[in-house]
Amino acid sequence: MKSDKIKKGLERAPHRALLYATGIPRTEMKKPFIGVATSFTDIIPGHSGMRDLERFIEKGVHTGGGYPFFFGIPGICDGIAMGHSGMHYSLPSRELIADMVETIAQAHQFDGLILLTNCDKITPGMLMAAARVNVPSIVVTAGPMHSGNLRGKRLSLVNDTFEAVGKYKKGLISDSELQDLEICACPGPGSCQGMYTANTMSCVTESLGMSLAGCATSLAVSSKKRRIAFHSGERIVELVKKNITPRKIMTLNAFENAIAVDMALGGSTNTVLHIPAIAHEAEVDLPLELFDRISRKTPHITNMLPGGTDYLEDLEYAGGIPAVMKRLKPKLKNTMTVTGLKTFDIMDSAEIMDEAVIRPLNKAYHKEGGIAVLRGNLAPDGAVVKQSAVSDNMMKFNGKAKVFNSEEDGMKAILSNKIKAGDVVVIRCEGPKGGPGMREMLSPTAAIAGMGLSDSVALITDGRFSGGTRGPCIGHVSPEAMEGGPIAIVRDGDVISIDIPNRKIDIQLDEKEIKSRLKSLKAFKPKIRKGWLARYAASVTSASTGAVMKDYK
Repeated sequence: MKSDKIKKGLERAPHRALLYATGIPRTEMKKPFIGVATSFTDIIPGHSGMRDLERFIEKGVHTGGGYPFFFGIPGICDGIAMGHSGMHYSLPSRELIADMVETIAQAHQFDGLILLTNCDKITPGMLMAAARVNVPSIVVTAGPMHSGNLRGKRLSLVNDTFEAVGKYKKGLISDSELQDLEICACPGPGSCQGMYTANTMSCVTESLGMSLAGCATSLAVSSKKRRIAFHSGERIVELVKKNITPRKIMTLNAFENAIAVDMALGGSTNTVLHIPAIAHEAEVDLPLELFDRISRKTPHITNMLPGGTDYLEDLEYAGGIPAVMKRLKPKLKNTMTVTGLKTFDIMDSAEIMDEAVIRPLNKAYHKEGGIAVLRGNLAPDGAVVKQSAVSDNMMKFNGKAKVFNSEEDGMKAILSNKIKAGDVVVIRCEGPKGGPGMREMLSPTAAIAGMGLSDSVALITDGRFSGGTRGPCIGHVSPEAMEGGPIAIVRDGDVISIDIPNRKIDIQLDEKEIKSRLKSLKAFKPKIRKGWLARYAASVTSASTGAVMKDYK
């Protein structure tokens, strides 16, 4: 066992003394040491219920014949960090999480890992670490939040609070109605109720084969989630004994399965950052074009929030990810999973309990998957849009640019009623380097939607969007403004053409004018010049490659 390096041999007497100081009995020293990385925190609703799951994981590890050691990993609630300087830290925290798990796992030579996670950047950070450390690992996602309820109407965080800001500004709801929404939208622990980034990444994790079957959609604080936590603890010991490591599971075929499930669900555009970053750590080549190739041949078969009407609880009661994969079986590969079963075994035993929630392929909501990759003279290295959340009349759109060099300036203009039908809001200098940290633009997009403009206004950014975004919102524009990409030369009044079906995004300028503007372009200055974010900005790569940190050759 790997842990023998810290507990066997004469020279390890001091190490054993320190281990005994933790209270471990001598009888347990021969068992596999399992590190349990827990991202419990009081401030993230998706993580506040993890203390309960920690107990069941611990019971499971002991039952399986291992000995667990818990260690803490930080987390950020994107909803709370949204719309202010805190969002600079969200995407960079993914790298810190991966580094911290690697650090603790390697320093203490754990034989296996349980990764207890739930929200937006914590889950991909944990998966990146699993691929990097490559000791047997299982991910336990803590589960989605139940829908809120107000006077018989179901509520979700994004559609009923973020978009309420725009509705309030337009005079569509009162003070008391806004306060009612605030108190009722999020009724308890769990990740936000739609197919936003947290739940999308949980679904990706399960379809990748890194969680037990049913884990992604089983609701927070449910007995089912407790049982999954217990069995994950029990199962990790078996993975250690058989030396089934993450890279044996996270193969190219497994990533293709995960992307197909993502497309079928209409998941968050953030997966186009996270899946390549995980693949990078697993040493799997996964180009941006793969998302578009899979999307073109994978029907969108669910109608999940924010673009649709179904909640995660609906998907859970319809059969969860095993049922979705059963529906997609003709398009998927038979791969290994942490369960000990192959994906086809899991699909074959799954039951589709509600065909209105998980539609047949020939009755899909859209012929193509949820995400499209656009290119053109405005985004030579690519841009990303959640096409499943765009109305038919906005799939092709020409509009005049209104340009802002920060999210704050764009938001101010939106709430001041300076954005009108036919405009294309361009928010730049918010990419991985320029932000730094590639802030999510949920506040501007939700305000636009709340003001009734999502079918007449587009938003383009070198930053990114929340999984809760809907409407013609195009992010990850690469190269970003900070790197001198064409988005840096856009001026107020320039006409921008968006053609999602044909995967095009262009600024209506001739080649000569574009070259002239690029030649005379003055470099943008970094917004933050000290601390972790300055170091991050100096080392992060483009959004088109997953915004991973530069490798040292």
